[in-house]
Amino acid sequence: MAAPEFQCDLSTAQLHYLLGKYLAGREDELGVSDTCVLSTAHRCGVPCYVSSPGDSAIGMNVAELWLQKRGPRVDVSRDVIETAAIVYDAKRSGKRSGVLILGGGSPKNFMLQTEPQIQEILGLEEDGHDYFVQVTDARPDTGGLSGATPAEAVSWGKIDPEMLPDSVAVYADSTIAAPLLAAYALERCEPRPLRRLHDRLDAMLERIRSDYLERQK
Repeated sequence: MAAPEFQCDLSTAQLHYLLGKYLAGREDELGVSDTCVLSTAHRCGVPCYVSSPGDSAIGMNVAELWLQKRGPRVDVSRDVIETAAIVYDAKRSGKRSGVLILGGGSPKNFMLQTEPQIQEILGLEEDGHDYFVQVTDARPDTGGLSGATPAEAVSWGKIDPEMLPDSVAVYADSTIAAPLLAAYALERCEPRPLRRLHDRLDAMLERIRSDYLERQK
């Protein structure tokens, strides 16, 4: 992260994409492939966001470089807008948006807040996510975010209220449910072309920016 290409403002997706490039290069040197999430995401053009970028080993290393006035400057505002832009572009292109959550906590709200960002903050017309599936072992009656039900997610327009009957909460351990879901998808679904959302981030960002500024006039 002390390399020249990291010395700028980056969303967490951009930061992880660059890290993935170096990890993929190392895999190529060793003659292996798909040994970690970031190298695979880089090869597939999948943007990887984290809701709390300082809460990690990567964040600690970024902080050390910051003391030296070097390294990436993580732009959390760009994260918020980029994730909203991905959802907005899908909806404006006639597609749907869905959320699959394993667990809860900060990443749960970070994913779900994309719709309120579009509707409540930017003032752009939208109805909420079309699908919401959560796997959690947290109880809803304690009031914690991890146990919040799909019905709660209707607040602030996170989930389309018309689609609420199709939302699902699975009370199970994620390490049990995730492999089952993955096995099911691999068995039942035909391979499809990669969407390579990371390659289109700038265009999607410009689309939501343009519509927002037009509304402001």
